[in-house]
Amino acid sequence: MKKIKIGDNVRVLLGKDKGKTGKVVQVFVQEKKVVVEGINIIKKHLRTRTQGQKGQILELSAPMAVSKVAIVCPHCERGVRVGFKIDNSVKTRVCKKCNNAL
Repeated sequence: MKKIKIGDNVRVLLGKDKGKTGKVVQVFVQEKKVVVEGINIIKKHLRTRTQGQKGQILELSAPMAVSKVAIVCPHCERGVRVGFKIDNSVKTRVCKKCNNAL
């Protein structure tokens, strides 16, 4: 789970939002899931809590499996796999297609 971090731009590979891109908002390491902004939208119905207040329908981004997304390389501009390179004891993420740092 070190390959995808908060703030990365990712492209959805599978599901109803296939082909869409978005920014990672949250990462759940234990469950191997990510929340992507504007992707995998669900509707949550809230009933009234106090009298005189109306119920609401909220639209939220639900978590999705990490295996369904790929990081978008800024140089290649497409979804790529991620590798690691160690230079002077500094570990950096690199694109497997063009070998540029992500």
